Amino acid sequence: MKTILSFILMMTTFVLNAQSIHTFKVAGIDGKQINLAAYKGKKILIVNTASKCGYTPQYESLQKVYDQYKNKLVILGFPCNQFGGQEPGTNEEIAAFCKANYGVNFPLADKVDVKGANSAPIYQWLTQKAKNGVLDANISWNFNKFLLDENGKMIAYFPSNVKPESEAITAYLK
Repeated sequence: MKTILSFILMMTTFVLNAQSIHTFKVAGIDGKQINLAAYKGKKILIVNTASKCGYTPQYESLQKVYDQYKNKLVILGFPCNQFGGQEPGTNEEIAAFCKANYGVNFPLADKVDVKGANSAPIYQWLTQKAKNGVLDANISWNFNKFLLDENGKMIAYFPSNVKPESEAITAYLK
């Protein structure tokens, strides 16, 4: 019994101490800093993106969801070239592509690695239960999605094939 109580206390302390996504600052695609603390009070959907992927048309859906829920949701795209070399462009080329082809006006970060030894610290947090307090995630392709609550805590992870406008995601936004 004592062992079980010790375990419960340890896990409760662990979850309560899991840092918030709001502690992160990342480089924006435009070179300006994005301070995630500015998004307190809104849910955040973080997506690793690519411009030459079969899932690239999800940019259109992401923009529609952003427009529909922008009073309570921020979408933050992280271009990544780790999967099939499908994001080879410079930040300027990526931003221009997203704007011209999909009208993207939600924030985009600097191109990053989302897995492996050189993964961005924010993605280390997103993918490791030991850091986010909720789940482990293995990003295996482009357009994986992480949903965080208004306090910057992890809610859910969605793989590439879950569309941004799906009920699995939008149910959290209503």
